[in-house]
Amino acid sequence: MGLIVQKFGGTSVGDAEKIQNVATRVIEEKEKGNDVVVVVSAMGKSTDHLVDLAKGISIRPNRREMDMLLTTGEQITISLVAMALADRGYPAVSLTGWQAGIITEPVHGNARIIGMNTERIDSELKQGRIVVVAGFQGITEDGAISTLGRGGSDTTAVALAAALQADKCEIYTDVTGVFTTDPRYVKDARKLLAVSYDEMLELAHLGAGVLHPRAVEFAKNYQIQLEVRSSIEREAGTIIEEEVTMEQNLVVRGVAFEEDITRVTVIGLPNSLTGLSVIFSKLAESHINVDIIIHSILADQLTNLSFSIKNEDLEDTIKVLENSKEKLNYERIESESGLAKVSIVGSGMASNPGVAAEMFAVLASNDIEVKMVSTSEIKVSTVVEHAKMLHAVEVLHHAFKLSGTLVTP
Repeated sequence: MGLIVQKFGGTSVGDAEKIQNVATRVIEEKEKGNDVVVVVSAMGKSTDHLVDLAKGISIRPNRREMDMLLTTGEQITISLVAMALADRGYPAVSLTGWQAGIITEPVHGNARIIGMNTERIDSELKQGRIVVVAGFQGITEDGAISTLGRGGSDTTAVALAAALQADKCEIYTDVTGVFTTDPRYVKDARKLLAVSYDEMLELAHLGAGVLHPRAVEFAKNYQIQLEVRSSIEREAGTIIEEEVTMEQNLVVRGVAFEEDITRVTVIGLPNSLTGLSVIFSKLAESHINVDIIIHSILADQLTNLSFSIKNEDLEDTIKVLENSKEKLNYERIESESGLAKVSIVGSGMASNPGVAAEMFAVLASNDIEVKMVSTSEIKVSTVVEHAKMLHAVEVLHHAFKLSGTLVTP
């Protein structure tokens, strides 16, 4: 007997029929003799509806109260899934994030898991029950309900798999696995048989929505066997593992993209030892994620600093910078929205020089201006005009031979 953690996303539990399908998949695993812990998201677009409801009340809803509101979505799903299982003769119990012992940092809207108390889950499993846990949520040490950010149910599932020492964690979704790029936008995108933890982590951070980045971090840190597969189609998915043993002929394994990017530029910043640390410390204190950074040294001991953020963080970013203007002594702030990020990812890039040069050449030949660049051993990210984002994705996908059928070694 093993222990399997299964996670089902919002589209997989979107209505009563789909919930019955989830129950069937769970029962199949239980019939193999395994203990099963199920993690579910809110049904369909219900989280979006709750957000819209809140915005109809307040332009800037209080984050604590938003957590209180949004966590109700998953609570509906866990109760319905548990009912479906019990109705078919399989004892089940639904647990909220806090009942399941998921402890988070005291941050509302995007908290990180800092501890797990699995006593309740262990007890329920010993009694032969299937445990259905609400994803996306936890509780702070002082008793406040918290959420893990959009996509946080993936993190819940992998964190539980690590804490429970599960034999496997399966992420069920509306696609059959991890693709070379988003198949909704690029029709000849293909499913990959396997992706390394590092590649998947980069893809997730860079906009591939199939897995939450923190979930991949947990899987890598605790060496959790992870598979992304379809909740409807009966076929193998994509294995996330330490070292890819299949499709090793790919230098670039995927093209990721992310919308709603803004470039912020701090102009005329004194070239001091502390300026950069002050700016990014203040932004971090406000939980503003900064991505690509460009630092240009000018004449007269002045510098310009540019960095990219999500559109939704622009107002808070400007406020943070203006509150620190006296200390930083910069001239002015400029911002440019209407941007997007397009990235290529592949572990083979580390040993194949010239990949970045080829990327830039492809973009230039298609009249796509590169506004910012960031690189690592296994990825190159560019900021481009949003209007040209999908064209950039398509030409890069084709240029790096990610279309068609792969020949595996």
